[in-house]
Amino acid sequence: MTRTERIAALKQAAAERILILDGAWGVMIQRKGLQEADYRGTRFAGHKGDLKGNNDILCLTRPDIVTGLHDAYFAAGADISETNTFSATRIAQADYALEEAAADINREGAKLARAAADRWTAKNPAKPRFVAGSIGPMNRALSISPDVNDPGKRTVTWDGVYASYSEQARALHEGGVDLFLIETIFDTLNAKAAIKAILDLEDQGYEPLPIWISGTITDRSGRTLSGQTVEAFWNSIRHAKPFAVGLNCALGADLMRPHIAELAAIADTLVAAYPNAGLPNEFGQYDEQPDDTARMLSEWAQSGLVNILGGCCGTTPEHIAAIAKAVEGRAPRAVPTIEKALRLSGLEPFELAS
Repeated sequence: MTRTERIAALKQAAAERILILDGAWGVMIQRKGLQEADYRGTRFAGHKGDLKGNNDILCLTRPDIVTGLHDAYFAAGADISETNTFSATRIAQADYALEEAAADINREGAKLARAAADRWTAKNPAKPRFVAGSIGPMNRALSISPDVNDPGKRTVTWDGVYASYSEQARALHEGGVDLFLIETIFDTLNAKAAIKAILDLEDQGYEPLPIWISGTITDRSGRTLSGQTVEAFWNSIRHAKPFAVGLNCALGADLMRPHIAELAAIADTLVAAYPNAGLPNEFGQYDEQPDDTARMLSEWAQSGLVNILGGCCGTTPEHIAAIAKAVEGRAPRAVPTIEKALRLSGLEPFELAS
């Protein structure tokens, strides 16, 4: 299929059923027991500084590992797999002195995911598989000071964040993704830079692609780290007319449910959720079993809250297989018609009464 045909197939599939996203990548890579040499490969054998832990670089140095994980999640029933590019921006890669590799990581990561998706689509054309270009939140924030004693301090500028996201988005597009996934958003201003970078691609001659935007509610306060409520967050990014909006990370399904329910009531687009496998234990491990996660997400589907489901930290192909089985045959959430009004946002939402 051409990319235009794939996008049409994605939208058709979303209208017919609840789509399944893949699960965590970090936990699966950790299970491989990789060493420094795996991260360096041949290309970075002489690189100064340690590279172990830079999972995105595996797109260049251990593509077999990346391809294997795409295959594992597609085999588990995922309709959509993310590129292994969560931290593949020039700003984030600066921690490893690999700024110049950022574009290559994204381009190759997209190609690996594309090849895997196409193989699985060829096996079963009735269940086409899709690639989401993963765009993470960065390790620098535009809205939050890194110094509690200096609230105005910033280590990045808007122009720098925008340029870094622009480079990532172009490379992901060139590599063949079907949609962009701006995910794990804790600072909405960073997300806005990513949104603008993606929207500006059309002016540069690139085909427009759907955008999926996923925020993170960091704790029981019901707010993002930069302070916004769910409704304020939605008001802030609705102008992008996203294909889907949702939440991921930080919380397990039990704690995330009320926030997803709130979003489902106000968003006039698809709603997606991929919670963690519960909360981490004292050793940083996730104990929630696949059947437990699937049982909770099945209730979400039965209650008409979601259009896309998957897993974040601690989830495995076993979790995704259980979720896919639990929601099979469930109708996707009906997208509501929301009455037009002037809706603004700061940390809280504001709606001008008519």
